[in-house]
Amino acid sequence: MNSQTQRITWRGEAGAIEGLLDQPEGAASGVAVVAHPHPLFGGTMDNKVVQTLARAFVQCGWTVARFNFRGVGASEGAHDAGAGEARDFLSVLEQVAPTGALAIAGFSFGSFVASHAIQSLWEKRDIEKIVFVGTATERLAVADVPESLHDKTLVVHGEQDDTVSLASVMDWARPQSLPVIVVPGGGHFFHGQLPLLKSLVVRHLNA
Repeated sequence: MNSQTQRITWRGEAGAIEGLLDQPEGAASGVAVVAHPHPLFGGTMDNKVVQTLARAFVQCGWTVARFNFRGVGASEGAHDAGAGEARDFLSVLEQVAPTGALAIAGFSFGSFVASHAIQSLWEKRDIEKIVFVGTATERLAVADVPESLHDKTLVVHGEQDDTVSLASVMDWARPQSLPVIVVPGGGHFFHGQLPLLKSLVVRHLNA
């Protein structure tokens, strides 16, 4: 992403996890772990939405850990339909941010994985910020966001997302009374609207 980005390898139950650590200028206010979209449909840590999330966090003073799920790039192992990926997420988090301020973010399949990591963590660890973009509610059982974390959570979805329908996300959010920010005309990958997406995330992080 820039000269402040370091390539790194973390340990996971399936072997090596290939990752990147994006550093802000000056002292970091915490660590954000960002999860990428579906590995079987070309999702990687270099996805444009994932990079946009990383840039937003870095701009707001956070260190960002993003990584390739098992079987993607140089990460060892094979796709595990989300269960193993959630454990990979927790493994990276434990290695890069064992203590201190923590944020969790995901795009599409990454939001599904991150939601289950949050379920494992939230009673044991303070989570400062949560960001879900294009949340993959249509084909996957995305976990609810604990009510105590709603004020710390940003959910963004494109009005015209043809991968995960807005109606599906609303059906997930409605029973939780969890607000959803809708980007008018936005598709799943926010083509032409990544600067707007970044500004929404920055505003949430600075709130």
